[in-house]
Amino acid sequence: MPSFEIHTPDSAPAAARDTLQAVRQKYGFVPNLLGELAAAPSALKAYVTLNELFVSSSLRPVEQQVVLIAASVVNGCTYCVAAHTAGLKAAGLPDGQIGALRDGRPLADHRLQALRALTTAIVDRRGGSAERELRQFLDAGFTREQVLEVLVGVAMKTLSNYTNHIADTPLDAQLQPFAWEPATA
Repeated sequence: MPSFEIHTPDSAPAAARDTLQAVRQKYGFVPNLLGELAAAPSALKAYVTLNELFVSSSLRPVEQQVVLIAASVVNGCTYCVAAHTAGLKAAGLPDGQIGALRDGRPLADHRLQALRALTTAIVDRRGGSAERELRQFLDAGFTREQVLEVLVGVAMKTLSNYTNHIADTPLDAQLQPFAWEPATA
């Protein structure tokens, strides 16, 4: 049983109802994460706003999903890894590359690998020194502006990954085919 109530558009606080209804219309369901965030309408709005800003970044959809899944793998967020596995499939990344992202193996695409390495370093080192990864990122053709866009994705995943850990968010039925567990040490 989740430790936080999972709201619907009908049960959510009034300030969160329209947002949850829009999510339901867009995805066909309200993901459990967003139902939990609705308990604090400002948290729900923060997540949805960060998502909208990240989606409007210059990173391609598959690159956005690489950032989101890489951060989620480092944070050990089973819910978000499953969700972004679905996102990567929708973005057209081959299954072998998705498996490498989920398992922490190098990617064959050097550009995506540079993106994943930078994201992983940022999350793992809490924004600390990532000079080597930053150089690889820039050498792969990304820009300094895109470094900051990666940070938007990391901020979004920090909010969702931590919420899922605290709330013990159950995986939605729609995401069950993409379930993931972190490798044990």
